Amino acid sequence: MKTLTIISHTEHYMQPNGSVVGLGSTVTEINHLLSIFDKINHIAMLHSVVAPSSALPYVSEDITLIPIKAVGGQGIMDKFSVIAQAPKVLSIVSNALKETDYFQFRAPTGIGVYVIPYLMFFSAKKGWFKYAGNWNQKNAPLAYRFQKWLLQHQDRHVTINGSWHNQKNQCLTFENPCLSNDDILKGNSVVKNKVFSNKSIIFCFVGRLEEEKGIGLLIDAFKSLKEIDVSRISHIHIVGDGKDFRTYKTKARESKLNFHFHGFLSRKAVHDIYIKSHVIVLPSASEGFPKVIAEALNFGCLPIVSDVSGISNYIKDGVNGFLLNAISVEAVALKLQNVLKLSIKDYAKMIDFERDAIKRFTFNYYNARVKNELLK
Repeated sequence: MKTLTIISHTEHYMQPNGSVVGLGSTVTEINHLLSIFDKINHIAMLHSVVAPSSALPYVSEDITLIPIKAVGGQGIMDKFSVIAQAPKVLSIVSNALKETDYFQFRAPTGIGVYVIPYLMFFSAKKGWFKYAGNWNQKNAPLAYRFQKWLLQHQDRHVTINGSWHNQKNQCLTFENPCLSNDDILKGNSVVKNKVFSNKSIIFCFVGRLEEEKGIGLLIDAFKSLKEIDVSRISHIHIVGDGKDFRTYKTKARESKLNFHFHGFLSRKAVHDIYIKSHVIVLPSASEGFPKVIAEALNFGCLPIVSDVSGISNYIKDGVNGFLLNAISVEAVALKLQNVLKLSIKDYAKMIDFERDAIKRFTFNYYNARVKNELLK
């Protein structure tokens, strides 16, 4: 029996019936890892709030959540709570590693400042690190910079977003898995039949509703468009939630545009948004490579995205999407205008560009790489 222990900050929630659900994208990825491992233990944070509709259950009893207290945040006391929990977290990690063959630590995260050193100096267990953030982030938080430095100065494999100059040998460029083979087949059909008209374009945004993800910037960019451009926009779907949900919704109402705020949606419902949308706009200041970009591309939804981290390895400006060289209202508005000027032929060519490359974001492709490159 081959066992994997995953250590992460992934949000989990207890349902009224006692079952546990977790962040949908991560849970789905872990569910597919059962094709490689017989048993998976996931050390992750259990929150005491109502689960969002995007949360999902594990598909098998062979995946077990080992809960730790939800800690972390922006405040000084939040950061102190991360350190205060160190003895308990490390005790749980130590006990779990005794019963496992491999580990995966998902960075960067608050607990990484002490879990990564523990794994480096006090564990001989086989395993790898997954750095899901922006590997080349400028002015990154101190804790993130420290974790990156540690990972560059140890010998186990680290999977990262993007390909970089002077990349260390142990740092392997890995795509974030988010698509099944059935998703690929469905996406091919959607792309072939997608109808585009520059007189009725549908846009979407998928992510947390906070300034760091660019939602305020996006709304301002749409509001800055001229009336002739506004007349060509059918709907703007906003998928996600956050503490300022109502603020952004009120701000959007001040425009003449048809904004639709959906809150959190299930994975299938988000895919349905991509299918009926022509463009996804993600003006975030810092990202790794968001899974939503690959999902949107698969369903013929053209991305307008920040030129950060490894995104430009996959999105070519004016070829299969548009890259934002600056994170500003003016830069976003300019790319929106570029989309509004596309012909039917140009749009069809862009969404059909190198369709086979999207297979690199399938769970099967990812699992094959894990098995052949990480477990050896």
